[in-house]
Amino acid sequence: MTIAEWLAAAKADAETRGMPELISMLDGLAQATERLRAADWNDNPDKDTPFESVDAVDLAQDRPDEDDQ
Repeated sequence: MTIAEWLAAAKADAETRGMPELISMLDGLAQATERLRAADWNDNPDKDTPFESVDAVDLAQDRPDEDDQ
């Protein structure tokens, strides 16, 4: 499902439920979601160390256990 498809369905649902005041908020949410998905903030700025070389297990070992908190 694309953002546009979701937005159309969400707007129709808001209208059906008699909540037209939600439409502007849904538009804002869809716009923010599109911008976040298009952003390059997930790109690794260090091109010499690709993200794939980092082992997820190594990252998890540096975190405290939830039981320890």
